[in-house]
Amino acid sequence: MRTVVFDLDGTLADTSGDLIAAANACFRGMGEGDLLDPVADAGTALRGGKAMLTLGMERLGRAGDMAEVERQYPLLLEAYAGAIDTHTTLYPGAMEAVALLADSGYRVAICTNKPERLAAMLLDRLGVSGAFGAMIGADTLPVRKPDPEPLREAVRRAGGVPERALLVGDTVTDRETSRAAGVPSVLVTFGPTGMSVAELEPEALIGHFDELPGVCDRLLGPE
Repeated sequence: MRTVVFDLDGTLADTSGDLIAAANACFRGMGEGDLLDPVADAGTALRGGKAMLTLGMERLGRAGDMAEVERQYPLLLEAYAGAIDTHTTLYPGAMEAVALLADSGYRVAICTNKPERLAAMLLDRLGVSGAFGAMIGADTLPVRKPDPEPLREAVRRAGGVPERALLVGDTVTDRETSRAAGVPSVLVTFGPTGMSVAELEPEALIGHFDELPGVCDRLLGPE
């Protein structure tokens, strides 16, 4: 059974605005005000909470203060959970492509480095949780991407076999995950990193989700 596994942040949905708002809430709590910009720092937001906190600490002249990053991280998650879908939107055509793949016999799943509780909450708020056969978060297993096991487990839970799968993502983490798993990667160019993902040499690039079904057929072959 062929399976298409999707990253979440920056691939299916633009979550950067809500992530940055949560990080800025932490910085305000430190008495520093907003340190991150929703547009300029969108790429950092999609690398996760600790990346945002690290960038803010650098701007405060406290580069390397990982103790403060670790202290603020649970507060960031709490703030994010409280306003998880204020600015977040699904990318155009994302769910149409997911539905078309499922109708064509593909299994579809999500593998994200967002904590499982928050990923499930966001999918529910967006009204799309029922569209996927499985979802693996950052803490579902003892390891996370770029370790290949979360990808493989997402495929297995969706009813597929890891050898007939590919990963759709937007970052070097997704590229490294697919490479480690020995499966193709498809990277999107409509996120904050744009065409720079071409430097990662994925098996395919897509600029819109309507390209995805044809790419999947080409990379995974017939059922």
